[in-house]
Amino acid sequence: MPHSITLSDVSWSTPDGHPLFSDINLRFGPERTGLVGRNGVGKTTLLKLIAGELSPNAGTVSVSGKVTLLRQSVQIVSDETVADLFEAREALDVLARAQTGRATLEELDDVDWMLEEKIAGALAQVGLDALPSTPLSALSGGQRTRAALAAQIHAAPDFLILDEPTNNLDREGRIFVAEFLAAWRGGAIVVSHDRELLETLDAIVEMTTLGATRYGGNWSHYRAQKALELAAAEQDFANAEKRLSDVKRRSQEALERKARRDSRGASKAARGDMPRILLGAMKRRAEKTSGDNANLASRLAAEATEDMKTARERIEILQGVSVTLPPSGLHATKTVLSLQNLTAGYRAEHHPVLRDLSFEITGPQRVAVTGPNGSGKTTLLSVITGDLPPFEGAVHVGVKSVFLDQQVSLLDASLSIRDNFLRLNPEAGENACRSALARFMFRADAALQIVSTLSGGQMLRAGLACVLGGPQPPQLLILDEPTNHLDIDSIAAVEAGLQAYDGALLVVSHDEAFLAAIGIERRLELGKSEMRSGAQ
Repeated sequence: MPHSITLSDVSWSTPDGHPLFSDINLRFGPERTGLVGRNGVGKTTLLKLIAGELSPNAGTVSVSGKVTLLRQSVQIVSDETVADLFEAREALDVLARAQTGRATLEELDDVDWMLEEKIAGALAQVGLDALPSTPLSALSGGQRTRAALAAQIHAAPDFLILDEPTNNLDREGRIFVAEFLAAWRGGAIVVSHDRELLETLDAIVEMTTLGATRYGGNWSHYRAQKALELAAAEQDFANAEKRLSDVKRRSQEALERKARRDSRGASKAARGDMPRILLGAMKRRAEKTSGDNANLASRLAAEATEDMKTARERIEILQGVSVTLPPSGLHATKTVLSLQNLTAGYRAEHHPVLRDLSFEITGPQRVAVTGPNGSGKTTLLSVITGDLPPFEGAVHVGVKSVFLDQQVSLLDASLSIRDNFLRLNPEAGENACRSALARFMFRADAALQIVSTLSGGQMLRAGLACVLGGPQPPQLLILDEPTNHLDIDSIAAVEAGLQAYDGALLVVSHDEAFLAAIGIERRLELGKSEMRSGAQ
């Protein structure tokens, strides 16, 4: 019988009693499933419930088979080694003592004489040249992820659970994770905002504040289904709007008919054509009919209004963000950025990270800086922004530029989004400020949120609103890994803002779907031993 994971009416609340989700019903079989949803909706918590690290407040989690969980990042703790990822340090110590004749008889009963070979085989499968004794601190982030995946192979689970496995990985690392999962023959549940990775999976489960919904097929199929849901929500809204209009029209017509009847009744009463008792009965009957009609109209109007509200909420969730921005005024022939024979780094001049690099951006070009981790991308941005002087060569930025780092540090964390906007755009008035922030979904009181309380996606969106929403946006925008740690809705909002921006872009990113969405035209590809630039 195939192994499976079943969640039945599962609910969970935070320790302070805040309900995170309720009545989750899902079943996972031996397939690769992507788990998506906004940050904070409970994806990581759901993984911990499946892995048995947490217990639900209500409902049941039934697991048939062995489950292992790979966390978002492999944390380095003191003297941990690769062996600790395999939970094999003690067993390897016993094996070492056994090989020198120092192990006890009790220890020899449990010795796995093939353990070293098994670990070496798992490491070889992920292409990692490391020993069990290799300190985790000596490995890069991508290497630690490979070592952790090797440990999963060694554990041979029936279900592999991965929490944001491609975060902080370079292009090579992202490709490796996708290929690893493509070859995986057990079940897998993958929390990710990496749309390239989601494109390779068998099913998508979307978590929202309303629960969890499963969509068969990969990311493209999921998006197609969401488009159908949006069309249905828009049709529901149109139908409800028409019903409300019809109710109002019929109510008005009924009022006009009643007014005419009342006028005729008053005329007859004045002439004395009808007995008073009959006039009274007709009046009471008319008032009852009028009251019944009014009650019916009120109920129908309330139902139509509620249906419109529900449909509008669904549309807002499904529709995504659309942004309009003022022009930057950048001329097509303007030299935006020029690097001439640039050599730079953080250590001695005879060990530069970048060597003899020349590159130029003209007009509103969109350029991606790519390359493996450690190839000098952050160094390059530091030189361009003036934070790091070059060893040799020249850097010229010919226009107003703004740099948004991963921490969006140009925002004052102690101020509200509104106050940050007015601080960065002192010539803007209150109305212009509120209008600009609303374009980035910070409407009304949302604009008054203190920056330190924002999520990563909200903070980047706030940064873009403050930078691009002013009376005249900068003519060069520099971004460093803008989609790291963002959920898919936040990435879509960032993409919408950048699509509306008409200035030049210089973006460091490993997210190919993001680079395609924002219309990257050229690439500056950095390598550990060489740099080369080229058109795309």
